[in-house]
Amino acid sequence: MVIRSDDRTDPGARSAAALALADDIVARALASGATEAEALVTSEDAALTRFANSEIHQNVAEANIGVNLRFCVGRRVAVAATGRTDEAGLVALVERAAATARGVEELEDWGGLPGAAGGGPSRPSAIGYAASTADASPEFRADGVRAVIAAADAAGVLAFGSFATTREGIAVSNSAGIRAAHERTTSQLLTVHMSADGGTGYAEAAATDATTIDAAAIGREAAAKARASEHPVSLPAGDYPVVLEEYAVLDIVDMLGYLGFSALAVQEGRSFAEPGRRIGSELITIVDDGADPAGLPMTIDFEGVAKERVVLVERGVCQGVVYDTQTAARAGRASTGHGLPAPNPYGPFPLNMLVDAGTTPRESLIGGLERGLLVTRFHYTNPVHPKLAIVTGMTRDGTFLVEGGRIVAPVRNLRYTQSYLDALAGVAAVGRERRTIRGFLGSAVVPALRIDAWTFTGTTEH
Repeated sequence: MVIRSDDRTDPGARSAAALALADDIVARALASGATEAEALVTSEDAALTRFANSEIHQNVAEANIGVNLRFCVGRRVAVAATGRTDEAGLVALVERAAATARGVEELEDWGGLPGAAGGGPSRPSAIGYAASTADASPEFRADGVRAVIAAADAAGVLAFGSFATTREGIAVSNSAGIRAAHERTTSQLLTVHMSADGGTGYAEAAATDATTIDAAAIGREAAAKARASEHPVSLPAGDYPVVLEEYAVLDIVDMLGYLGFSALAVQEGRSFAEPGRRIGSELITIVDDGADPAGLPMTIDFEGVAKERVVLVERGVCQGVVYDTQTAARAGRASTGHGLPAPNPYGPFPLNMLVDAGTTPRESLIGGLERGLLVTRFHYTNPVHPKLAIVTGMTRDGTFLVEGGRIVAPVRNLRYTQSYLDALAGVAAVGRERRTIRGFLGSAVVPALRIDAWTFTGTTEH
């Protein structure tokens, strides 16, 4: 059986073909001695237009199919993967998985594969799918890039970046009754603008429907930052009140999801998350919701379980964490639909986080600083103390001194070492607008934040 990831049929037909393939693989595994079996079929049709020095220099596209087989013999669990869907490829896949299962140790706390009761729908919903993105042409992306470059030209700066459009599919079948599929589309336009005098500016947008991205606005935002950040001044290290733009807030949300909002982190004693523990101001509510159209929805996980809406933090107080099937079995509860492809030593992660918007206009966020810093984004961030969520990193692409509620000067980038929990506790205002942004844990929908204090530990030369 062959399935093409670049098949331009409707998403329902693609999902039906992927599920039929997954069903076939499960049947082959059971016939080869598996007591339980799970087949995950992933497909991707991705295209990317890159630009540098205000010129498009590359357009690339790729189509991929992946098949992941979890082959269980009692408590012995093996995983094999392939990119082949022809007969010989499937035979080899099952043979490898069966041979591996005979040689691995038993998992003493193996809870079994998820059952049909928690499974998602076998036909994908329309949530998170836009035909305009699936069918986006190189010319469409080039038009968006031209708008970004035009904004750079108008400001006398150079534009660098990429515009990506992607169709993704997941189909899962297992011997316990799961048959679930989801198709989605994603798009991301990001750019860094650079001036001859050392200024840099960043802007980004992500969306299910690529036609909703305002490329010209993204270009103007980055160009204005690049001009405004020329000839930065140096500031001494210390604690400063800050306004973090959405790109910087994304790093906080992603890092907290990675460090603490996972059931595995809790079970291993390395998470800060405890039900009822206050970790933020009352202005902060964070949820994970794979069906919220504000983000980049995916309604099932990689085990075929329907994603639940999980409240992680409500008005500053820890509530829940996310589970996959294995961590849920250890806790004596059901999965929340946050499993990753097997084998997965990392545990479940929240991949669709949303932070509640506030009521403060952007100009009032800055207006509330008597003396502090406006930060566009962070980079090279790494955890120092996971349980305390202490992170080190640097500012990038637009850091500004604010005095009397007004931006007065660009600032050289600063290094920081900061507890992200202390940062949440110090949130004094939340922006009323939110942005959808891609992060390393998936997507997030976040507002800008004003925080009472941020600990900067050093300066840089740039």
